[in-house]
Amino acid sequence: MASFKTYLSESYQELLHKVSWPTWKELQSSSILVLVSAFLVSLIIFVMDFVFGVHNMANANFWKGFLGFIYKFMGH
Repeated sequence: MASFKTYLSESYQELLHKVSWPTWKELQSSSILVLVSAFLVSLIIFVMDFVFGVHNMANANFWKGFLGFIYKFMGH
């Protein structure tokens, strides 16, 4: 049990004195970068899904997208 207490104490000290935490400005810019990247990736996935969905529109009454294509291919 003493070794676990030592582990917690050393971990706490390391978090306080050895870890370099980002500044508020760095955190904001990193967050914006992540949000923009996530938006771009989701836009690319949507466009790909739309392109495959248009392919399925000729055979169905409802646009099913890429997942609809996969489900149809698998026989569901």
